[in-house]
Amino acid sequence: MNIDKIVTIDDLRAAARRRLPLIAFDFIDGGVESETCLARNRQTFQDYRLLPRYFVDISERSQKTTLFGVTYDSPLGICPTGISGLWRPGADEMLAQAAAEANIVFAFPCASNSRVEDGLARAPDNLWYQLYSTRERAVGQRLVGRIADLGFKTLVLTADVPIVPKRERNLRNGFTRPLKFKMSTVIDGLSRPGWLMDYLKAGGGTPMMPAWQSYVKEGATPDQVADFFGTQTPASEQTWADVEHYRRIWPGNLVIKGLLHPQDAVRAADLGIDGIIVSNHGGRQLDMAPTPIDMLPLIRATVGEKMVLMVDSGIRRGSDILIAMCLGAQFAFIGRPTLYGVAAFGLPGAKKAIEILRKEIDVNLGQMGRTSLAELGPHCLMQREPPFRIMGEEPAAGEAAAPSRKIGHA
Repeated sequence: MNIDKIVTIDDLRAAARRRLPLIAFDFIDGGVESETCLARNRQTFQDYRLLPRYFVDISERSQKTTLFGVTYDSPLGICPTGISGLWRPGADEMLAQAAAEANIVFAFPCASNSRVEDGLARAPDNLWYQLYSTRERAVGQRLVGRIADLGFKTLVLTADVPIVPKRERNLRNGFTRPLKFKMSTVIDGLSRPGWLMDYLKAGGGTPMMPAWQSYVKEGATPDQVADFFGTQTPASEQTWADVEHYRRIWPGNLVIKGLLHPQDAVRAADLGIDGIIVSNHGGRQLDMAPTPIDMLPLIRATVGEKMVLMVDSGIRRGSDILIAMCLGAQFAFIGRPTLYGVAAFGLPGAKKAIEILRKEIDVNLGQMGRTSLAELGPHCLMQREPPFRIMGEEPAAGEAAAPSRKIGHA
């Protein structure tokens, strides 16, 4: 497919599917277990309607957004996604450049196959850095120090990977460490010559994760580096004490990604966390988790203006971003849309994904009779069903749960 014929994010998805072997495409596209959460992330947006207002002068519209004192051209950021070099060598560098050219945020992943310095060279003013808690605190502390020395101002700590999930597409495709392709995958790869040539030029096998090379012996293979990464994450032992630790050692803005419970949001605010990304990891961790759109109103009502609220998971349209902002989000992150784009077309594909969403934000904002994002709020929405509620309070230590006690509605 010619990139000029791309109109929607779904078009980019179809183009990525044509270029990639199933093992790579499913890593991007798939969810966890039955993929119920993956589907709900999209469906939940259908529970809302944007209210139009007419006979309003909308000739000048702006979607500029300020976060942590920095103004971006859209309320849009790119999520961190590890090992993206598997579907496009240099993918994270391309995403960084696309973010810089659009003046939006890219949260550079600690599991990237690119050097963070190469990302910074392309986007010196648009990168945040994402990190998982590590089992050995000294390992994470060393990496945080390095990131601070490089001049990063915002660190994103991912909370929602305490254990390896059951991603059934990956299991069926044989996506394991070390990376060993089944015969069916080899045949599939041979039928994708564009992807195969890039993959082989980059060395084939498991892509290197440069951020973790310095922790293993000199000359270690990518598989050995990946094995070390696997000894450090997921950190099933992580607690709020780890959050306090990162707050102490990180001098800049600290964001937690992956919280869904209002009480966790309150705890984060009390510890001095600057912002949270309300997220279910794109439906890739807990299949029966609520969607971020389910939880946004309740979290906003609970924490008030104590911290910056952002959101990800399931966003495919500019209208999705506007709905999230009406519900209390100040910024929205996308993962799969730009991954589809970079997988299918490289840098032009990543730019196309951003362009599509920005145009849709602009058109929908105008149809709503609004000229800026500051005008958005619940008054701009209709809702089809009553919101979800939490069925019971968290019991105190030693108490039995009381599921009939209601917390309330969003």
